[in-house]
Amino acid sequence: MQYDNDYKPTKKEIANFPDLQNGPSSQINGSKVEIQQVGVHNFRLPLKYKTRDGKTIELETKVTGTVSLESHKKGINMSRIMRSFYEYKNDFFGIDCLEKILLTFKEKLPAFNAKIILKFSYPISQSSLRSDLNGYQYYDVSLCGELNKNGEFKKTLDFDFVYSSACPCSYELSEYAKSSRNRLAVPHSQRSVARISVEFDEDLWIEDLQNTCKNALQTETQVMVKREDEMAFAELNGAYLKFVEDAVRLLYEQLIKDRRIKDFRIICSHQESLHSHDAISVLLPPESQFSPDISHDIWSSLIHRS
Repeated sequence: MQYDNDYKPTKKEIANFPDLQNGPSSQINGSKVEIQQVGVHNFRLPLKYKTRDGKTIELETKVTGTVSLESHKKGINMSRIMRSFYEYKNDFFGIDCLEKILLTFKEKLPAFNAKIILKFSYPISQSSLRSDLNGYQYYDVSLCGELNKNGEFKKTLDFDFVYSSACPCSYELSEYAKSSRNRLAVPHSQRSVARISVEFDEDLWIEDLQNTCKNALQTETQVMVKREDEMAFAELNGAYLKFVEDAVRLLYEQLIKDRRIKDFRIICSHQESLHSHDAISVLLPPESQFSPDISHDIWSSLIHRS
């Protein structure tokens, strides 16, 4: 057999092609039950985003797009999700654009729920602590839009912030060893990560969340470092000692004051240098709709990120 490079089917021919996804319910294999989410995961393309200072940035983005499927329907046309998305590929991507795409999903793929997740690494320039150096810190971000059968639109954002956590207990024991026995001791610290998940209505910039985390925790990991910066970072860790319990409470103190945020969840993981296991903590405000029960996959992704 030889591939027919010249064949271009007509619209009439295409209309007669077999279409198993949209077949009758009699062709359903297995139980005829509703599927909550079905679609495509991690297709990639470059998308344009606006920064807080009004500039434009283009970032490689991993896209997940899903819709629900009623029990009497066999399947969906997966390519329609991607094609719906590509109609807006030249727009600036933000939460308003996601709502438009979700409405397109529901129009082309009749469903009672639709969902989009955009995952990307967002660069923010960071100045060194005492020298005159600058470098880009990259933040893992997930932007999610959900549209339900009542037309209610929900928007959430996940933001990962990597910082250093110096142990208060280790610091006190090290100081005691020096003062009581004249023994040099070095308190332990470790790279740590906070994942902030927020539901919001008003404009909320990624830069705003970065500022919130930095103001709360103070000890963000550094990009460009000379000796004077390394000294400054050691001093910062000494000034802002923190257990994982302290970290989530410090972040809570900042997030609860932001009126743009309707709901939030804080997850912190301290990848211990003393232990061969991690210290973890989850904190939600009262009556939060986020789940406090975090799956193993989320913990694994936090460990991988840091």
